[in-house]
Amino acid sequence: MAPTDIIDTLAGIEPGSALDAIRAKRLQARENAQKSYLSLFEPIDAGEFSLLERAAVAAFVTGLHGESPVATFYRDKLAASAGGAVLLETIDAEIARGKTSGPYGSFPAGPLSVENTAGLIYRASAASKPVLGVRLVAAFEHAHLLVFRPRDAASSDMKALLAAVWSPTGIVTFSQLVAFLSFQVRVVCGLRTLAGVNA
Repeated sequence: MAPTDIIDTLAGIEPGSALDAIRAKRLQARENAQKSYLSLFEPIDAGEFSLLERAAVAAFVTGLHGESPVATFYRDKLAASAGGAVLLETIDAEIARGKTSGPYGSFPAGPLSVENTAGLIYRASAASKPVLGVRLVAAFEHAHLLVFRPRDAASSDMKALLAAVWSPTGIVTFSQLVAFLSFQVRVVCGLRTLAGVNA
């Protein structure tokens, strides 16, 4: 039996529904999104980016996007992970600390500079650091950068992850996970909006 499609589940898509038919027209995209979810959150070998860390990053990133079935799903996933429940309160506090709107940041000097926009530069609170540990602190700060200030990303940001004992392979997987979550939030939001329009 094939695993339940996570986007269908989060968007509330029933088999045989109009939205199911719409998604069936983009079967390869549907299958690839599911494969991405499974490889990122149910890998055969999590390597040095543990399942707990993946769930924690997912809860933080989707929480930054606002209340949604996706944020609830990953918060529940973290709560069900070994050692995850003790992180929930701290992550909730960091989501509140990091809430903002974007994207914003600065372009290199040139014609696009007129679009430069200042915004929050998120840093984890001193109170949260002992609970999260150096790896998750660095991950959260970098994830916030990727979500809200992608144009500001620089090599020094990668160095901060490396200094927090993230390997190059771990950084690649982490970046893929953050990108996937942003994609998933938008797709689910769009599908649920369509469902409301067609109701």
